[in-house]
Amino acid sequence: MAGRTWAVLIILAASVSCSKPVDFKQALEMSDISSGWFDAGIVGGRNKIVPSVTLRLRKKTPVDLNRLSINALFRAADGKESELNNDVYVQRVDFEADQTQPITLRPDHGYTAEPPQSRADMLKHSQFRDLRVQILVKAGSAQWTDLGWIDVKRQLITQ
Repeated sequence: MAGRTWAVLIILAASVSCSKPVDFKQALEMSDISSGWFDAGIVGGRNKIVPSVTLRLRKKTPVDLNRLSINALFRAADGKESELNNDVYVQRVDFEADQTQPITLRPDHGYTAEPPQSRADMLKHSQFRDLRVQILVKAGSAQWTDLGWIDVKRQLITQ
């Protein structure tokens, strides 16, 4: 009896350790993408806007994947260092059938301005810097996979 138990455990361990890792670049795509600068209201007496991206992840191929993690890297579009460089980490994103619910990625860092400068005026300011977001995904202990970049549109959004 003990010999059979060990044989079953060895077979199970071999099947788990030999399972083929998911190629996220081939299996997933970003869809229903929207972006802009979210009206974060008045903070410390100043108008504030923060970058925001909303997307879904959709399975392109049938893969056994129920959830994953996302790391969104907000960076200046010109590639230079910026005080707005920020990361947003989402520990768990679940799939419903072949896609996720909409996922909004929004860091705390943004632009602020003294009234009477409006939020729309901030987008037109000569020192305004555009941002891009790199979307990385992984499941479990797998390595991060780059799904691509999204440019944050220079438009004001309220949701």
